[in-house]
Amino acid sequence: MHIVIIGGGIAGLGAAYKIRRAADAGHDVTFTLIERDERLGGKIWTDIAEDPDGGRYIADGGSDSFLTDKTAVHRVARLLGVFDEECGTLDETKKTFIVKRGKLVEMPDGMMMFAPTKLLPLATSKLYSWPAKFRMALDLVIPRKVRWAEGETAQQHDETLESLVVRRLGREALDRLAEPLSAGVNGDIASEMSVAGRYPMLLDMEQKHGSLVRGFLAQRKKVEEIKKKYPPKPGAKRRTFFSSFNEGLQFICDRMADAAGREHIRTGAAATALERVGEGWRVSLAGGEMLEADAVIVATEVWAAAELVSRVEPALAGLLETIPSSSCATALLAFDSADYPHDTRWHGILTPAVEHRPVTGVSLMSSKWPDRAPEGRILIRAFLGGPRDQAVLDASDEDLLELARTQLVELIGIRADARPRYAKLFRWDKGMPQYTLGHLDRVDEIERIEAGVRGLALAGNAYRGVGVPNALESGENAASKLLAEVGVTLAEDAVEEKRVY
Repeated sequence: MHIVIIGGGIAGLGAAYKIRRAADAGHDVTFTLIERDERLGGKIWTDIAEDPDGGRYIADGGSDSFLTDKTAVHRVARLLGVFDEECGTLDETKKTFIVKRGKLVEMPDGMMMFAPTKLLPLATSKLYSWPAKFRMALDLVIPRKVRWAEGETAQQHDETLESLVVRRLGREALDRLAEPLSAGVNGDIASEMSVAGRYPMLLDMEQKHGSLVRGFLAQRKKVEEIKKKYPPKPGAKRRTFFSSFNEGLQFICDRMADAAGREHIRTGAAATALERVGEGWRVSLAGGEMLEADAVIVATEVWAAAELVSRVEPALAGLLETIPSSSCATALLAFDSADYPHDTRWHGILTPAVEHRPVTGVSLMSSKWPDRAPEGRILIRAFLGGPRDQAVLDASDEDLLELARTQLVELIGIRADARPRYAKLFRWDKGMPQYTLGHLDRVDEIERIEAGVRGLALAGNAYRGVGVPNALESGENAASKLLAEVGVTLAEDAVEEKRVY
């Protein structure tokens, strides 16, 4: 069985590595992975650049981390023998600021997502007005919207982020924190974002506890109890909420490509069409070349997947087209430490949409991660675009880098005449799928149709989670579907996945 994988992001690489493991286990299966760009990794792109005065920058232009509690990346890292290369954030410098009327306000202690779990920090915070604080407290007494029938889930009671947060905590709670933290980071619009698709646990909390605040209080208590019960062992790896790798997140993509076999991977090869040929498949490339395959995995952006399957499964393509995508850019800038003579003990800044700024967020990478910049330098990345402001991306790379620099001057106090030691812009055209209301119902139908098409599987971040572990698992699941069609199963699939961190 020969499988063509279209797309060399972490989903496609996850599929390729799983197929290679099947081959190593003695099964007659091979693959060819094609990627339109000249590099692998997709939305994971680590640029490693030398500083003229010595040292180097490890600059992640796309995803820079994954949730530590999600085990897929840990599991694959162990298979590859690189688990020891994982690193956590520098939590001793962990602070987050929110922009309010052009000023930075520290996120109150005890906020879990956007719900307060500590009274005093909320009461003394300047982030919210007093009426907003009282309104948030009403979450404790406001009744549930509806009680679910037995067996029902968040999917049957989906609502938008705006609806849920305004209903439970009030408008200011949405505008000042929930929108930039949840919708802004994911590239969604709060008034359209599916809570069941992005954060189903929020709807579950309301059902179980009758309140988001009570739900997060219970979650915090559970976490504290686990920490007491399982204190860190001497010499054990430091565990933080987010994880990455010492050499940046692209490290895991490169190691998967090495293990899968780079001789089976072609970059700079764009798929233009997909068609059925008898019991097999044919993939057309931009240069006119045709690839024959027994099966195909489409691990591209969702809009590209819709174009590719439109000839063979129009109904599937139509559903894929209902998942919108937005574009964004990240600007990586490094400065002399003397150009920022202020406190560097923070990780990030969120900019609410109500602030009407072109920069949606800022990360101080050299304080968030170890060894991301040389001594005497700071490395910052700023986010631009997204559904709030697609027009800003019409500017040139040079203009966007300068726009980011001037925003850093205004927001954090970079010296006005400071020039970056390192600067690089990363563009992500239609790279952020948006999970709009009813997303899971659409995905259920997509998967129903896909299951009935022998030799075809979809993978990527547009379906059941945008996080790095979700995308990796989607590629593995796509490979498993096709292998199962010819009676191939791996022993690893029968083993219940356990916490490996």
